[in-house]
Amino acid sequence: MEINYQELGFKCGLEVHQQLEGKKLFCNCPTLNSDKAPDIKVERRLRAVAGETGDIDIAAEFEMLKNKRFIYEGDSKDVCIIEIDESPPNHINTQALETTLKVALLLNAKIVDEIQVMRKTVIDGSNVSGFQRTALIAMGGFIDTSICRVRIPTICLEEEAAQKIEEGKDFVRYRLDRLGIPLIEIATNSDIKNPEHAKEVASYIGMILRSVESVKRGLGTIRQDVNISIEKGARTEIKGFQDLKSIPKVIEYEVKRQLDAIKQGKKLE
Repeated sequence: MEINYQELGFKCGLEVHQQLEGKKLFCNCPTLNSDKAPDIKVERRLRAVAGETGDIDIAAEFEMLKNKRFIYEGDSKDVCIIEIDESPPNHINTQALETTLKVALLLNAKIVDEIQVMRKTVIDGSNVSGFQRTALIAMGGFIDTSICRVRIPTICLEEEAAQKIEEGKDFVRYRLDRLGIPLIEIATNSDIKNPEHAKEVASYIGMILRSVESVKRGLGTIRQDVNISIEKGARTEIKGFQDLKSIPKVIEYEVKRQLDAIKQGKKLE
């Protein structure tokens, strides 16, 4: 069945997450992603506290009531007391910052006047501190593609989360070696016109990233999340694309799934 994506009111945007080489974002540990047997192990439980406004995050409070244990393991070759939240973070990694600035300029973005590190609450335990540190680096970028200009409203530098290893009824086990690796986040607007165009945009951004030094290579070092919606459908986020070839197929499958559900009068989620 030939799909007319324009008639469907198709909207699509990408979020690209790219790991960087060198040191971690807020400590001097190397970005090894060690796979050796862990010699560090700590256990934590989530405790929801009030933020700057004096309010407690409702989602964090709900998760706290589950009283889950979060078990963190890692190799001391690339994990230190900063990752296990026993010491304040160091100053931001200037090499990672310079790499992100170069990427932002290549994406025609305007660098912000002042870079500030913000904290985003995390309730799944993937950050030992309970929040992710992220900094807005640039805004208002764009790339010109074969179909149209695709806008890039934000480019951020943030710390990578820990890797989930195992989950049970009352616990989650994480590997810490990935935690704190510098991560560039590039978000596009919903300017993508069809599945093949999404692949083109992801490929173009990947080419820009590979043209800059200190960018990691290999499986698992770059991830693409795709946000899709159609008229009368539901906005859907598909996470973790590693292979560009799969992007058009998965988008087409999701659009067909939503069209079938709409025809059958099913509620979309």
